[in-house]
Amino acid sequence: MGLISGILMGIVFGIGIMAGWRHMIRYRASKRVAKAVDIKLLGCLSRDDLKKICGDNFPEWISFPVFEQVKWLNKQLSKLWPYIEEAASMIIKESVEPLLEEYRPTGITALKFNKLTLGTVAPKIEGIRVQSLKKGQITMDIDLRWGGNPNIVLGVEALVASLPIQLKDLQVFTVIRVIFQLSDEIPCISAVVVALLSEPKPRIDYTLKAVGGSLSAIPGLSDMIDDTVNTIVQDMLQWPHRIVVPIGGVGVDTSDLELKPQGLVTLTIVKANNLKNMEMIGKSDPYVIAYIRPLEKFKTKVVDNNLNPVWNHVLQLIAEDKETQCAVLEVLDQDIGQDKRLGIAKLPLCNLEPETEKEIELKLQPSLDMLKIKDKKDRGTLTIKVKYHEFTKEEQDAAIEEEKMILEEKKRLKAEGLIGSTMDAIDGATGLVGGLSKAGKFMGRTITGSSGTKKSGASTPVNTVEENGGAKPR
Repeated sequence: MGLISGILMGIVFGIGIMAGWRHMIRYRASKRVAKAVDIKLLGCLSRDDLKKICGDNFPEWISFPVFEQVKWLNKQLSKLWPYIEEAASMIIKESVEPLLEEYRPTGITALKFNKLTLGTVAPKIEGIRVQSLKKGQITMDIDLRWGGNPNIVLGVEALVASLPIQLKDLQVFTVIRVIFQLSDEIPCISAVVVALLSEPKPRIDYTLKAVGGSLSAIPGLSDMIDDTVNTIVQDMLQWPHRIVVPIGGVGVDTSDLELKPQGLVTLTIVKANNLKNMEMIGKSDPYVIAYIRPLEKFKTKVVDNNLNPVWNHVLQLIAEDKETQCAVLEVLDQDIGQDKRLGIAKLPLCNLEPETEKEIELKLQPSLDMLKIKDKKDRGTLTIKVKYHEFTKEEQDAAIEEEKMILEEKKRLKAEGLIGSTMDAIDGATGLVGGLSKAGKFMGRTITGSSGTKKSGASTPVNTVEENGGAKPR
């Protein structure tokens, strides 16, 4: 009897222990679930919400990544890439070849694709940021990396030779901005905008290899191709420039998405000092080219045999986005054959106040990309006066029409052999600048000022510009 009681007591005790363990396990599991739920709720809080809860004890290790990772999207992109590559190669060839011709430098007579395939390696998306910056639009920034194996061969023709050039070891690092304009009708998107953000600056790295020849067969070819690629990227794709694609059918209004003239920049190219001499005999014959967009370049007259030239030349440039664009001023030496660069400078427009003229002294550099330059010696200075005027609606409409007319006129001059390329700078001698239409008073007018040696002491403060092109008050 005592044995049976002991066994029963043992069984009851064992059941009690097991029930206690089970309860404890359930309790711990519920605590884990509660913690997981709490952590998930914390993940929904913003940085400001957490600061309100934690106060001064906000943990430093908590971070809020700007871009969300999309590993799932990269897996799908890799699977779809063979089909995307075929379609993208065809679209790129059809859309980029006309741009190669339009932006072709003067030293090259023809530039087109002999071969173009994007290879087997899909791009990688490092992250995506989605924003609602404007009502009726969704903005998506895509951090893209691509080290692919494309087969791209350019057919290059020049006066001295014809040569196929292969682009090898292509790498692309950029952030692509895609803007979707929403619609009430299916597919719920009426238009898409595509652009490359200027910050961080897009990087397109590659090496050039001549197929069955030598790059030296066409002097300066590598630099010409580099300049063409950079110009197309900056002038067509880099924000604020963009490509607008209507996808909602006929009658889609994309006017809010398109880039429009915003204001007029009036530049007075006053003088230059201590320019570098590029001549073996005598002195350089300098002139200045100024532009915001490379297709709309204007130049001053040439001052012969002078390293301290005075121009007092007034010209006007269109600004489409004052906050992000810069005016580029390049001093060149007129020479037989190809003109040599004496120096170049960049003026950010964001520092300009409307209707206020400023006198600025720009420090000239050998190149805007100083990483590639070995000779970093002083190139002198360029003194300018600059004034910004913001367009009214009437002036904006007139400037849009004038931009179209100027490009068409440059194409005509190119076809007639009066200029070598639509990239060439123009002045009053071409008969193009000024007086094309009533809109001419708003766009691209060049006015030649006095050529006297009047000194430029001004009522506004003189600024100096440092190596990065930014203006710094004296």
